Amino acid sequence: MNTQEPPAPTPAQTIGPFYGYALPFTGGGDLAPAGHPDAVTFHGLVRDGQGQPVPDALLEFWQAAPGGSRAGAPGSLRRDPVTGAVLGRHGLDFTGFGRVPTDADGHWAVRTLPPPAQAPYLSVCLFARGLLHHLYTRIYLPGQDDPLLAGLPARRRATLVATADGDRVYRFDIRIQDANQGGEETVFLDFAQ
Repeated sequence: MNTQEPPAPTPAQTIGPFYGYALPFTGGGDLAPAGHPDAVTFHGLVRDGQGQPVPDALLEFWQAAPGGSRAGAPGSLRRDPVTGAVLGRHGLDFTGFGRVPTDADGHWAVRTLPPPAQAPYLSVCLFARGLLHHLYTRIYLPGQDDPLLAGLPARRRATLVATADGDRVYRFDIRIQDANQGGEETVFLDFAQ
């Protein structure tokens, strides 16, 4: 009779990624109403510590509405109990929330409205392979002012500011680590619980 218990799973055995199965949904990157004249697109890559794209990350975005409300559209994430389809995201309302996976090249994109002065950023939550806990960061448009940005050295502040990449299009790459690959790790935020 063997009295030894099997070893406990290691983190590499308990972490996915399993995000692609049920979390992404059709229209997950559309926070702005379809055809809204003020809509802007944010896009970029998620890169690991070696500078390689992460093809299986999941990003969630939250943002205040143009008027400053942080409530979002009521019911914008209801699911149909039969089909599992997301209801309430009909393209007419600002939702304030989005969820997108990275593609095979580590690229992601969302379409939204410019953040208001009261909360001049998009909040981002990143889930990715190898992370025991998800990471939080923010995206700011160029020229926006915020106490968080003001409190950072210029080099670190630059990792939170998107760069213009066309008409109403902004690029924001997320670096999970910097292993001296010529990039700066994105500033990640710690929230006390």
